[in-house]
Amino acid sequence: MVTFRALGPFEAIADGETLDLGGQRQQAVLARLLVAGGRAVPVSVLIDELWPGEPPAQALSTVQGYVSRLRRALEPARAPREEACVLVSAPPGYALRADVEDVDSWHFEHLVKSDHDGPAATLQRMETALSLWRGPALAEFQELVWAHSEATRLDELRLLAVERRADAALRLGRTGPMIPDLEAHASAHPLREEAWRLLAFALYRAGRQGDALGALRRAREALRDELGLDLGPTLQRLEQDILVQAKHLDAPDPAAAGSASAAAPNARNAPAAPSGPNGPSAWGEASAPEGAATAAAALRVLIADDQALVRTGLKVILDSEPGLDLVGEAENGEQAIALVQSARPDVVLMDIQMPRLDGLAAARRILTAEAPPKVIMMTTFGTDENLYAALRAGVSGFVLKTSAPEQLIAAIRAAVEGDALIDPAVTTHLIAAFAGRRDPAAPEGLSDSDIDLIKLVARGFTNRQIAMTLAVPEREIADEVTALLHDLGLVDRAQLVVLAYERGLVSPGSPGT
Repeated sequence: MVTFRALGPFEAIADGETLDLGGQRQQAVLARLLVAGGRAVPVSVLIDELWPGEPPAQALSTVQGYVSRLRRALEPARAPREEACVLVSAPPGYALRADVEDVDSWHFEHLVKSDHDGPAATLQRMETALSLWRGPALAEFQELVWAHSEATRLDELRLLAVERRADAALRLGRTGPMIPDLEAHASAHPLREEAWRLLAFALYRAGRQGDALGALRRAREALRDELGLDLGPTLQRLEQDILVQAKHLDAPDPAAAGSASAAAPNARNAPAAPSGPNGPSAWGEASAPEGAATAAAALRVLIADDQALVRTGLKVILDSEPGLDLVGEAENGEQAIALVQSARPDVVLMDIQMPRLDGLAAARRILTAEAPPKVIMMTTFGTDENLYAALRAGVSGFVLKTSAPEQLIAAIRAAVEGDALIDPAVTTHLIAAFAGRRDPAAPEGLSDSDIDLIKLVARGFTNRQIAMTLAVPEREIADEVTALLHDLGLVDRAQLVVLAYERGLVSPGSPGT
């Protein structure tokens, strides 16, 4: 059995011995197949990605030679004409065949995205997942675009695992040991609000109320200095709860926490204590009133993504959220269009890049139909060149595939309510895309307050977030947004975002961007 390791120095190991995989470019062939996650990679893609720019004349025969030598290294006992079992031919290219547990990056991603039976199981899985890391992922191939992109994605998942481990530990009442790690995590990644939430919460439970408030002040300074943003709603609520020493912030009884974990094995990150009287607890957004999810019709959700592992992770999230029903899965845009017509979902979670028919083309087709569902685009890095075109097509939001489950659920519910959720990373890319445009002429007839509201919508704020920012009732904001859309002849707030960028109402360096 051969195991592959990409979360650190790239290597393959058999019977406890590190295999000789040849030179760096030959190793890059194996690494590229590993990154594909078991899917076939066409030879033409291998050539283009191994030699960016101008491939050599003998590139095809060179790749075939690399594959032949790699097969001998991976399966030395294989007879000359015997079919390979590890690095297999998969026309029009090659694929890597291995179990999930035999590839550290696959195993890591599976552990992070799989369902967890309560905080104790979550803590154990995250510890196992993080122990697989031995250094930067795919560091030997960072000059190649595909390796850099995959390393960025894996590192984002690693940060998510760090935060989920801390969250689970806090739910179990293990506060003190987590503080040094969380302090380092928040300092290294000052724009991650979840890092600051966990740090402040841990400090408060350790009896360090002043330090907890100090951590939130540092978070506010970092967000304002870098992005011109204030704390998000969750951190604002946590700050208020700390100031009034809300009861639900107290550490859970260890015995109660353990019994609750055993009694509710399928709960997704259930809070250790109920929400306080002034709103949701420090763990996340407000829960729906008891019975509300069953009283209203469940939202029908369709998933469209070419990666089975991503679809599985999304199914786990949807299955654990009351009021959301999965009505179908599609592996490409063509299947998504057909399933929308047959299953009639309320929301489609659409990968922006898929084979056969990409997510953008499928979204355009779906949104031109009569009474279409809401479409939320999913992207890996927030830098896809088609983001702006998708906004113009009328999608209702963008989320990163690495977003926390709570953000994905919020995007679904916001879209159905006519609101929108655009991940901050996507917003940052859109701002950069319009950096060269200077046409600050706002539509006629808009007041200063109207323009302020448009800017907040363009930054991806929901009605609730805008209401908290401006200290006005949420219903008032909803009415103002609806009136703006009517006056400007727009269909939904995604088009309002497009207008803000096209008219220069939001630009790099301006306040609030």
